[in-house]
Amino acid sequence: MTPSTAPAAERTVSFSVNGRAVTLRLPVRKTLADVLREDLHLTGTHLGCEHGVCGACTILMDEEPVRSCLLLGVQADRHALRTVEGLANGETLHPLQAAFRDAHGLQCGYCTPGFLMTAVAFLRENPNPTEEEIRIGIAGNLCRCTGYIGIIEAIQLAARRMRGDDPGAPDAASPDGAPVG
Repeated sequence: MTPSTAPAAERTVSFSVNGRAVTLRLPVRKTLADVLREDLHLTGTHLGCEHGVCGACTILMDEEPVRSCLLLGVQADRHALRTVEGLANGETLHPLQAAFRDAHGLQCGYCTPGFLMTAVAFLRENPNPTEEEIRIGIAGNLCRCTGYIGIIEAIQLAARRMRGDDPGAPDAASPDGAPVG
């Protein structure tokens, strides 16, 4: 291959992250997780296994959960991304964040961003889940500290609050980020 026919090592991409438009020139082999952490300084997206198994790097792409360690940054072109930093509305926590706090759904916190992003999408599709449905819904996320009981209870609490069955904490936001109450 001559230099003029070699594939480009970098590409310019445009996408949105947490509602903010972004245009970057990226190496074509750089993972989306690394783009978020290194280029955009959104360090809430964690890297655990870097094989798509643990779920710590889960973000929402067009409101669907994806493993950012398995995607290349250039694959984000023309998509809308949401990371854990985009859940709260200013100082007002998203109902899932407040529920994780209130129900002790975290311990060391390393896996928490991935669980939150997975649960946001899960509760959008199933706003009144059973415990078994929650277990299935979070099966792709691993936690080495909590034993999952606090996580499941937090998702149940968030589901009740988001449905209006248990308004709960005064600093919680609605699913779209608006303050509750």
